This record gives sequence, structure tokens and C-alpha cells, in this order.
Amino acid sequence: MIRTIIFDFGNVVSFFDHGPAIEKLARYPTIIPQTIASIREILYAGDLEDAYEKGIYSTAEFIEIFRQRSGIIIKDGEFLQIFDDIFRANEELHQLIPILAKRYRLLLASNTNEAHCQKFRKQFSEILSYFSHQIVSQEIGERKPNWDFYASCQEMANAEISECVFIDDLAKNVEAARAFGWQTILYRDMTDLTSSLADLGVTW
Repeated sequence: MIRTIIFDFGNVVSFFDHGPAIEKLARYPTIIPQTIASIREILYAGDLEDAYEKGIYSTAEFIEIFRQRSGIIIKDGEFLQIFDDIFRANEELHQLIPILAKRYRLLLASNTNEAHCQKFRKQFSEILSYFSHQIVSQEIGERKPNWDFYASCQEMANAEISECVFIDDLAKNVEAARAFGWQTILYRDMTDLTSSLADLGVTW
């Protein structure tokens, strides 16, 4: 029997797209030639993203390292306004979450950084109020698919491991969660999600 449902945030509770933000950053003057691909690599394909999402760097430190690596000339406030403007609601899921919250304990489990976390907690404060706890990587110092991340979530689950179902859009995170002992669903779309929840005996 499922008692606790654990949702990933990005591309589950909320959709996101880094593309437009990176395109805007590419328009800024730079002392080092950059392309959209190279900016994406600096931000999201290496050690900088990992360290920022683990809370190793503050937001100010993250921006300064980005400036040093990219050569882009941009003020902190301008960078954050662009960097944070990436989220839009998964409206269908937002309709279901309050209904599920009446029967099940809901947890949020997100790999995220300080700036994005502050942004989405404000932007989606209403829907996030239905979650008993928000476990985010930058606050606990671990990222999915690390085992310790799942253990931190389990501490808040108020249920046995077998009574939890974890929903994420990335296969590697789902596979690790399944090895941890949770029931799992790889998120594709709402039709598949509701069918998979029903298969696990989740009702609403």
C-alpha cells in the first residue's frame, strides 16, 4: 500500500527550459568568444552545476565563477533575472496534487541550486504548500542519484520504504530509487503517470 508519494520538481511538478536563458546570456558582451553550446556546457555540463546544486558555492560565488569561465560581462542582478526565468507549471499535475494530498503524504525531492530554489518556491508557493517537506540538494549537500539523497527523503516519508513511490523524469534517478527500495515511476506525461499510480493502488 502506498502512503507517501515523492515528486521530482523539474519536468514533473514544473517544466523548465534553459534554452531561452542561455540565448539571452549569449547576447551579452564577452572577453572570451562564446557560443550557445559553450555557455550551456559551462553552466550545465560540468563541475560548476554539481557544486552549486550541492550548496558548495553561494549564488554570488557561482555567478563570479561563471563570469570568469565565460568572460561574459554581466551584473549579478541581470544574470539572476535571466538565469531564473525558466519555469512553467505542469497545470494538469497541479490539479491532481491537492487531491492526492488529501489521502497521501507528499514530498518534493529536487536537484536544484539556491537561485532556482528561491525562485520556484516563490513562483509555485501555492502548489508547494501541499507538500509536507521539500528535500532539495543545495540544502542537504547531496544530489540524486546519490543514495544519501534518497535516505534524507526517507527520513521525512513517515512510511516504510515499500510504501513510498518516487516519480522522476530521469531514468538514472528512477533506477537508483528503485535500488533504494522505493516503488518508482518514470515520468513521461500525465496519462502515463495516472495509469502508473493506479497500477500501484493509488486512488483519488
